[in-house]
Amino acid sequence: MMPESEIQRVLDTRRFAILATQSDGQPHTSLMAFTPMDGIRHLIVATYRDTLKYRNLLKENRVAVLIDSRTVSDSATAGGIVLTLHGIATEVSNADRAAVAQAHLARHPDLRAFLSSPDCVLLRVAVKNYEVVGGIDDVSWYKLAV
Repeated sequence: MMPESEIQRVLDTRRFAILATQSDGQPHTSLMAFTPMDGIRHLIVATYRDTLKYRNLLKENRVAVLIDSRTVSDSATAGGIVLTLHGIATEVSNADRAAVAQAHLARHPDLRAFLSSPDCVLLRVAVKNYEVVGGIDDVSWYKLAV
C-alpha cells in the first residue's frame, strides 16, 4: 500500500488523536477530536481559548499529533499503524470558520454546543511530515510536498 493511501485510511477511520504542544521546554499532551481536511495535508481540532494548550500555541505553534490505529492487544502494533505528524497549528480565519466548523461537526456531531461557544477556537494543523510506524523495526517518514 502506498504511504499516502495508508495515512489517509488511518485519518478516515480514527476520530481522536493526542496533540502535543510545549512551552518553555515543558511538553503538554491533550486528547483531541480531529477532522482531516485537504486529504492528508491538514487536521482540524478545537479547543477553548482558556486552556494550557491554547496558551502554549500562542507562544509556539509547532505541534506533534499522534494517531493510533492499532487494536487493543499485547502486541506492539496489532493490526494497525501509529502515525505521528509534525506541523504548524494556526487559528482558522473568520472567513473559513463556518465551512471548517461544518466539516468538523459532520464528523463529530456531539461537539455542537462546544463549537458554538464564543470561547471555542478552531485550529488548523498544516502537516509537514508523517512518521509511520508499523512495528519496532518498521518506521518510515513521509514528507509532504510544499
